[in-house]
Amino acid sequence: MGASNASAGNISVNGRTYQRGTAPVVAICVDGCEIDYLEQAAASGTAPFISGLLQGPSSLRAECVIPAFTNPNNISIATGRPPSVHGICGNFFYDKEAGAEVMMNNPKYLRAGTIFAAFADSGAKVAVVTAKDKLRRLLGKDLQGVCFSAEKADEARLATHGIENVLDLVGMPVPDVYGAELSEFVFAAGVRLLETQRPDLMYLSTTDYVQHKFAPGTAEADAFCAMMDEYLRRLDALGAVVALTADHGMNAKHDQHGAPNVIYLQTLLDDYLGKGTARVILPITDPYVAHHGALGSFATVYLPSHEAANRVIARLVSVRGVQLAIGRDDACKWFELPPDRMGDVVVISQKSYVLGTARERHDLSGLKQPLRSHGGLSEQIVPMLLNRPVRGVDPHRRLRNFDILDLAFNHARA
Repeated sequence: MGASNASAGNISVNGRTYQRGTAPVVAICVDGCEIDYLEQAAASGTAPFISGLLQGPSSLRAECVIPAFTNPNNISIATGRPPSVHGICGNFFYDKEAGAEVMMNNPKYLRAGTIFAAFADSGAKVAVVTAKDKLRRLLGKDLQGVCFSAEKADEARLATHGIENVLDLVGMPVPDVYGAELSEFVFAAGVRLLETQRPDLMYLSTTDYVQHKFAPGTAEADAFCAMMDEYLRRLDALGAVVALTADHGMNAKHDQHGAPNVIYLQTLLDDYLGKGTARVILPITDPYVAHHGALGSFATVYLPSHEAANRVIARLVSVRGVQLAIGRDDACKWFELPPDRMGDVVVISQKSYVLGTARERHDLSGLKQPLRSHGGLSEQIVPMLLNRPVRGVDPHRRLRNFDILDLAFNHARA
């Protein structure tokens, strides 16, 4: 990593300026952290540090970007800008140039530099730790610093990840990708890095496996918050500015009997327009579908003509469970999305519904509990908590989760 020089001045990235201070900044994205998780755990007494943050002067609320999925929001936090600037508008999309549906985890799809890379280029020590490896390459683009995932911590090498012997450092084995331990590894690594290397800027990004499985206030959810609480306390005790937010919220997506409330859009549109006329893309899709079955509350539809798009919108607005069906231009304007990477129609489901393609294309065998998922407007409000008073922020300002580093560097004061 570059030599630390915490007083070297301001860093400008993507039209925003960050004022470097003397205390290390630890920004944390808790995947799927609906505010209720924190509030319920605090009320139960299992998360005393979080309780203090919730009652403190810097207990704020923010909006995540839509679609409310992992990649768009983590990259928005990393760049300080919405998807219209950085280009990452889902976990998965239809690449028109390639004529294929692909994962959006290749750095070639990123259209803006990250705050992490800019800080490292200025001489700051920077460390990024993610739960899943799918994010590591995007977050680590052009970063001369530490960047590794809990999922593949044993594969970290000095030349490619800026660090080696991670398992020895953290004192934990490589965790199962489907479990709370994957997130705990991220927190444990963050504490050890702060103790041993003291980065000027560190970003920790967890996984939402627990939130997909368990509702706020359950024993499992409270246990997760209790685990997180202890690591947050330790980061605070080490003198860091701790700034916590989420990439999206999480809600129940099932009926009173526990069956998923799914609108199968591809089947519906095949019946309406004729098979093969519409192409439905679900941006929630990623390799880790056991906890959500690739079912989320946001979809985009590719159609052969403007007339077909208008017909689809008129049809979908009357479908039970659909909250919004709008054309690409309106969607990109409202939600700050890149037009060239969106379909002709954007569909968002209501709070308790999800969108699918066709029943036979979703493997729900991994769902051992009633479905919980995200992606829509009902998952847009997320926590924004800091362990220092936040000063000089316009009370009427619309806060976004990607403002977290602006608050941490420019407004958090001891």
